[in-house]
Amino acid sequence: MSVGKTTSEGWVTRPCKFCAIVTGAEKSFTVYRDDICVAFLDYRPLMLGHVLLVPLVHYETLADVPDAVMAALGPRIKRLSGAVMAALEAEGSFVALNNIVSQSVPHVHFHIVPRRKGDGLFSAGMIWKRVSYRDDAQRETYAERIRAALAAA
Repeated sequence: MSVGKTTSEGWVTRPCKFCAIVTGAEKSFTVYRDDICVAFLDYRPLMLGHVLLVPLVHYETLADVPDAVMAALGPRIKRLSGAVMAALEAEGSFVALNNIVSQSVPHVHFHIVPRRKGDGLFSAGMIWKRVSYRDDAQRETYAERIRAALAAA
């Protein structure tokens, strides 16, 4: 697996941050991993506990993802949504995918964001307002809570 986008000619055009996470070359706070995907805390979360789920194989756009992979990702997104809600005592979740426009990393990824009524995520028409973790210790605490909820599910 490369840590860059591979063109049809086989050339790697630029490094992919998510491929680097998949290979372990880039640090992440992983909450789930299997033979299809990995899920980890977003480095710049909308809400604390915001998880990104990415396929292990690099697919730049939604159209590039094989149907079989999409079919496999659906139940994993559902399970992660439930775990994020349980771990963080959230009232709901926001699940999203930016395809091409507003896709900050050109590697297909799903956002799973814990929600509470009145949390301000969509206030003033501004979506994608980011929050910050205090430090890596707080990131690890959130990741561990989500891993524990996945184990209990």
